Amino acid sequence: MKKHARQVFWNAMLLTAATLLMRTVGVSFQVYVSNRVGAEAMGLFSLMSGVYGFSLTLATSGIHLGVTHVVVEAMGRNEEHRIGTAMRRAVVYALVFGFGSALLLFSFAEPIGIRWLKDARTVSSLRLFGMTLPAIAISSALGGYFTAVRRAYKNAAVQVFEQAVKIGATMYLLGVVAPGGIEETCCALVLGGALAEILSFLFELLLYLIDRNLHFPDRRAGSSANEGRKLMKIALPIALTAYVRSGLITLEHILIPEGLRNSGSSHAASLAAYGCIQGMAIPVVLYPAALISSFSGLLVPELAECHVQNCRLRINYMISRVWSLSLMFSIGIAGILICFSGEIGEALYPATDTGRYIRLLAPLIPIMYVDTATDAMMKGLGEQVFSMKINILDALISVILVRFLIPKYGITGYLITIYFSELFNTVLSIHHLLTVSSTKVRLLKWVYQPLLCIVGATCMTRILLELTGFSVSSPALSIFLHCFWTLALYVLLLLFTKSIDREDLEWFKTLFQKPTAQQDSPVSAKSVDFKA
Repeated sequence: MKKHARQVFWNAMLLTAATLLMRTVGVSFQVYVSNRVGAEAMGLFSLMSGVYGFSLTLATSGIHLGVTHVVVEAMGRNEEHRIGTAMRRAVVYALVFGFGSALLLFSFAEPIGIRWLKDARTVSSLRLFGMTLPAIAISSALGGYFTAVRRAYKNAAVQVFEQAVKIGATMYLLGVVAPGGIEETCCALVLGGALAEILSFLFELLLYLIDRNLHFPDRRAGSSANEGRKLMKIALPIALTAYVRSGLITLEHILIPEGLRNSGSSHAASLAAYGCIQGMAIPVVLYPAALISSFSGLLVPELAECHVQNCRLRINYMISRVWSLSLMFSIGIAGILICFSGEIGEALYPATDTGRYIRLLAPLIPIMYVDTATDAMMKGLGEQVFSMKINILDALISVILVRFLIPKYGITGYLITIYFSELFNTVLSIHHLLTVSSTKVRLLKWVYQPLLCIVGATCMTRILLELTGFSVSSPALSIFLHCFWTLALYVLLLLFTKSIDREDLEWFKTLFQKPTAQQDSPVSAKSVDFKA
């Protein structure tokens, strides 16, 4: 069990490093693009991205989680010969849904752009979006395989490659279309992403073929129909519920600019306000979530294996550990963004309201990050259908709130909708996970003490900087130093208040120690150590 803990930890660290690198580059690139094309273009691109999101849901149709579960099951039962057959069924599944989704988007791009989005400039970009869907569908299946076999570094390599191609291609295309209008700019953004998706798919396919030949060379025939049924039994229920949720989310994003216009804003101002939140503030708020998302994705096969083996104590410990770390991390990030939102917004997006929106959204960070981790753990325990039901209800309520609040209260109504939606989803998800796992919640250690620590850390940083008269000429360096000192003080206060206690430190040490025969023996795993 300790071996598994180390494997998850180091895979997560590798994936986190890659994701943080990509998000750092991605946010920097987003800043460059936003400052170059303007808030209105970002708003229009975000509006189209809502439609594209539904097309992606249709194209992938639950294939990633389906492949992960089928491959984990085959490995857990020492039936590795099934993996090749299952992956061939998965590729066929992905091709059917990928090409079907692309055909629908291409065929209905014009009515969607003119009648739904109410902007003819979106039609060309929507058709270009369809180019990527088959490749993304197959990539999703291959990504599920790499997650199942615990070789996350290959997923990370693909993501880094994709980001590099996307940035290079997009910058080149933006230079080609300059000084074109908003429609040409959006087409350049879409084409840059499309090229990156297609090339990264080819790279991932190559990695998969090499991995399969190296680790699972046995190509004995399996029951093709049986593997296909197992895959669809997992993927289709997820897909059907995902269609409903994604459709509702798309409808919500279509209604937001329309509601802002009905509140008295012009079309350009509505798109600019929407772009400021969706394209500028939210990426900054979600940037540190790389750590949570990396661990969460790798928890799915670990919890699935524990669920199959009925290791209840280990499941409860993993849930407790993930919630504890997620809350300590996210509360610290929220405090930093609240305290330094003005400086961050001005440094990244000068002369915009981004800093104000970052400050308003930052209190939601613990809720959003914990919800991400909870969602992944529910999938690992086979509760993905219930999770999707919560997500559907959440999306339906969001549509209703957007429809009635935004025309009356403008952008404030949208912020109210985001808060209610995140709280509603997280509370129900946590309640259900507590019900199925019987995990004990420690509010004092997980919530109250970290809150006091981050308040103390931010206040001490502000006071120290004012007393010393510290300042640097570079805004980016200034923000980095502010965040660094706040995090350092936050960790010291967590240690001082024993929010990070001896048990946490001992657990952390085991991640750097080589396993002994006793630690990795079945007897030890079952009777001695459920906490690794």
